[in-house]
Amino acid sequence: MNVDVKTTIAQDIAHHVHPQTNLRAHAEHGPTLINRGQGVFIYDAEGREIIDGFSGLGCVSLGYHNERIAEAAKRQMNTLPFAPTFYNRSHPRVAELSARLTALAPGAMTRALFQCSGSEANDTAIKLLWYASTARGEPQRRKIIGRIRGYHGNTVATVSLSGQPHMHAKFGLPLPEFKHTELPNYYRFHIDGESEEEFSARMAQRFEELILAEGPETIAAFFAEPAISGGGALMPPAGYWEQMQAVLRKYDITFVADEVVCGFGRTGNMWGSDTWGLKPDMVSCAKALSAAFFPISALLFKDELYAQMMTNADEVGIFGHGYTYAGHPVGAAVALETLAIYEEIDLVGHVRRVSQRFLERCQALSDHPLVADVRGVGLFCGFELMRDAVRREPFDPAWKVGELVQNFAHDRGLYLRAIGDRISFMPPLIINEQEIDIAVDRFKLALDDAWNIVREKI
Repeated sequence: MNVDVKTTIAQDIAHHVHPQTNLRAHAEHGPTLINRGQGVFIYDAEGREIIDGFSGLGCVSLGYHNERIAEAAKRQMNTLPFAPTFYNRSHPRVAELSARLTALAPGAMTRALFQCSGSEANDTAIKLLWYASTARGEPQRRKIIGRIRGYHGNTVATVSLSGQPHMHAKFGLPLPEFKHTELPNYYRFHIDGESEEEFSARMAQRFEELILAEGPETIAAFFAEPAISGGGALMPPAGYWEQMQAVLRKYDITFVADEVVCGFGRTGNMWGSDTWGLKPDMVSCAKALSAAFFPISALLFKDELYAQMMTNADEVGIFGHGYTYAGHPVGAAVALETLAIYEEIDLVGHVRRVSQRFLERCQALSDHPLVADVRGVGLFCGFELMRDAVRREPFDPAWKVGELVQNFAHDRGLYLRAIGDRISFMPPLIINEQEIDIAVDRFKLALDDAWNIVREKI
């Protein structure tokens, strides 16, 4: 692709507002332009090859080129490029996809409601929870519990649910209905001598204390990712989900599993819920649902909730919710082709095979002077960076060590994401062992580059 780089950068700086970006720095330095992609590699405007170690935003499961998906989209565009799903209308692709997804989902899901993003799927779940509460005659059940550093989206409601302070600041958020329980980061927050199981029991106890303080009769649901992505690829400690689900059952609180990142093979199973034995009442999914080739998401739930929706819809005369592009025919066609490819190439089996190499190479970095803790599953690994690993003494936040590593990695040809002083490493699911070795070698060099600067400050 021929691009006038200077003109494009000038246009971007002058007119394009970038999400989750330091706006002042962007105005000064401009964007990194990515021109094309192939497999697990992306190429910038200078022609530099970069391994995508973060799968775009945790979504590019099949890499950056797939003729089958492109052809599926083209066929659908030539047949039926758009069809609304409002007012009793449907089309073959969305009907087929709803059946496919509900059969595939963890738990006894029977219904699918479509949106364009994970944020919209979780926002819809919140609306339906409130909707169902009124149908049951429990309108006081409006409080939703998330976790500190958890992430569920960027709508007003979902960012309130998310425990990300920088996404609340200056927006007047979170909304009052949204509460947050502890971040289960065992390494950082365990008491000396406390086992993972004991730590998990303490997390569940604090969760129960929050429920009792707020009043169980006011709680509509608990939302959680099986493994936390937005908090830095954070794996649940041993016993965590068993203990947390016991609390949910004790107080009969709805459990929504946010599978937007973990779903479709990331953890070595089709769902993160399968990996950690979750039994959700609702499931949201997006990202790898279409391998990031088209914006589509789904909220999956059971007939019990659908019956409560019908109760309200009978009274009002209509189910007053929806998005223009919900169940878009091209998105549905792309998702169906993506799911077919996953099955045909045994993507989950591939992740299990190559993850052994990936996790071994990642664990080997735990000896690096910047790295204090490494935990992962499948093709999903998080790195805790600490000044003193034994004493769990963090770096001065002003040093921005995580960002330093992230930037050096990019210079070395590896795209990673820093979340504070945690590094998230989650490459496309089609990555092979040779590419894993190249990526981890580049990561090691980036850590060395950062250490050369940081050690002068210590």
